[in-house]
Order: sequence, then C-alpha cells, then structure tokens
Amino acid sequence: MLHGIGTLMPWNMFITANDYFVKFKLNVSEVDTRAKEYQDNFLSYLGLASQLPNVVFNGINLFAQIGGGNLTKRIITSLSVAIVVFILTVILAMLDSSEWAGAFFYITMVSVVILNMANGVFQNCAYGLAAKLPMKYSNAVVLGSNISGTIASLINILSIAASPNLRTAAIYYFITAIFVLLLTLDAYFTLPLNRFYRYFDKISMKCHEENKGEPKRPPYWQIFKKAWPQCFNVFFVFFVTLTNFPAVLANIQASSPDFFISSTYFAPVCCFLCFNLFAMIGNIFPNWITWPGPRFLWIPVVIRALTVPYFMFCNYKPHKRSLPVLISNEWAYIVVSVLHGLTSGYYSSLAMMYAPRCVDREHASTAGMMGAFFLILGIFTGVNFSFFISWLVEPSV
Repeated sequence: MLHGIGTLMPWNMFITANDYFVKFKLNVSEVDTRAKEYQDNFLSYLGLASQLPNVVFNGINLFAQIGGGNLTKRIITSLSVAIVVFILTVILAMLDSSEWAGAFFYITMVSVVILNMANGVFQNCAYGLAAKLPMKYSNAVVLGSNISGTIASLINILSIAASPNLRTAAIYYFITAIFVLLLTLDAYFTLPLNRFYRYFDKISMKCHEENKGEPKRPPYWQIFKKAWPQCFNVFFVFFVTLTNFPAVLANIQASSPDFFISSTYFAPVCCFLCFNLFAMIGNIFPNWITWPGPRFLWIPVVIRALTVPYFMFCNYKPHKRSLPVLISNEWAYIVVSVLHGLTSGYYSSLAMMYAPRCVDREHASTAGMMGAFFLILGIFTGVNFSFFISWLVEPSV
C-alpha cells in the first residue's frame, strides 16, 4: 500500500501545488511576456510532461527484461531519482525566479519529465513485485494510489481554508512527497527481512528454476493471450475515469448559488475529494467481494462508459458551452460522481488482482507489470480524450 501511495505522490503533489506555479512563480507577466502563456496552459504542459514519459518508460521497463528482470536495482534507482528531483524542486521554490520565469518553467518541465521517467519504472515494478504475492497485495498497490489522491485532496482543502503563503504551502507539499518516497524506499529494503515475502519470493524463484531450460526472456505473447481480457479491463476503467476526472468533473459547477457547498469548495470537495475518497473505498471492497469474476468483468466495465455523456450534460463549463445543460441538479451530479469513484476503485482493483492469476505462477510478475502498463496507457489516452469532450461541448471558434 505504501508503494501504491508512492507511485502517485509525485503527480498529486505537483497538481496540488498548481496555484504556487500559476499564481506565484509564473505571475510575472510584466517581466516576461511569455509567462501568460505558461500560466494559462500550465496544467496542459504538466500533463504532457508527466504522461508521455510515464507511459513510455512503463513500456520500456516491461519489455527490457534480462534474466527475468532485476526489480531491486530498478526500484532503488527510480526512487532515488524521484527524491533528488523533489529536493531540486524545494530548492527552486526557495529561490527568487521572478527575473527568469521562462527558465524556471523549462527547468520545472524537464524535472517533471525526469521524475516521471523514474516513476514509470517504479510504478511498473511495484505491480510486478506485488504480483508474486496473493491477490490482495496487488489490490493494496491500487488502494495506495487512491489514498495518495485523498491525502492530496485533503491538503488542498486545508490550504484553501488556512490561506497560507503559496510558496510555504508548496514547500510543505514537496517535503511531504520526499518523506513518503523515503518511507517507500525504506519499506523496500525491509522486504527481504519479512518471512512472508521470502516464502512467496522463493516459490517464484523455484518456478523459474523448474523452467530453466526455457528461454530466459518471458514469452510476452503467450502471457498476453491469457491476460488480455484483464489488460483491456484495467485499460478501459482508467480510460473512462481519466476522461471524466479531473478535466470534466473539476469544471462542473453548482447550478444554485444557495447550494450548501460554496463555489470555492465545490470542485475541491465534489470533484477531487469525492472521487479519491470513494475510489479508495472501492479499492477496499475486493477484500471481501470479488464479483463479477474474470470472465464477465468486462460487462460492467464497458457499461460504465455511460458516465462520460452523463457528466458532459451536467453543468460543465456553463459559461462556455454551446450544448444545453440537461442535468442541472447538484445531487444528481454528486450521486453519480460517488458511483463513478466507487466503480473506478472496485473494478480497477478486480482487474489488477485477476491479471496475474490468469497465467502460470512463474509469469505472474510479468502479467502484473503488463497490467500496470495498460493502467498507465488508459490514463494517458483518457486524459487526452478529455480534450475531445471539451471540444464537443464548447463552440467552435
């Protein structure tokens, strides 16, 4: 679970510190005329600099297997790189960059690219590591990623309530990320001391030894033929989720000015906290309920795509849209938003738990890493598809 928190902590902390970048570091248009462009499109630049290297290095890590792949070196190296990048980010926060806002922007984007190259490797390895263990441990990694989002959402709400200095708040965000990544690194070093982990690691090694006459490179196509239904499920769950969240949900506003959640807190509570909290709860359910099974999981996963047009016709971008608002009731939005979060957590957990169990034990780690690759691919395509939703709703210029 701690590894799961670590996989999304870098992304969540940069997103949470959005105001620090946009309203503090890049708010120097009188000095640098290009700062306005950086401000207006910061999240778009950040998304591209994060997602592209993440999905590419997730794929490279999956296929760059030597002797079955040495996960230890990859996890230690990737976490160390992420920690160094966050230390650099804290140092940049302490410096006055008002005279070189453009240079600061490019340094930040390069650091985000390096951070997500490392994070892509780490995330893929974390799922490969958990796949050696019983199913609930793969689920724990997914649960951790949503706990990370919940923590970031709560920090964001507390920051709005306390209204601290933007730079001070951002430094706390980045130091929190460093602390979590150090804990994750420490937790990895303690694994060999754990008898439970050693037991399953020996079973995995024994299976490899029994098949030592076979080629060392995993038979990817054979593994994919067995695991592809779950790879599709995890891909499509995250494709639908990231089409809606955060791009669409964050831009849905309350129709009534008298609604009990004010406009200041509507998106932080009803979008970010609501999604992350209920996705986390959805991750917990598979510890007791695993329905539907691997064969029929695709049915509710595909049906869930109906949430895309549903949210599109809520009060999304009310002042910019050309399409009519068909669902203006706040509770109609909130209830489906809760279900959206629950099903995202529940179905993604089931798919990631089923994937390593569809193949022989010696290939479980590779199947888990394959599932992680399709998870990131779903996030990448979903985020980019959200731009198409925005284009559909807004009038053409």
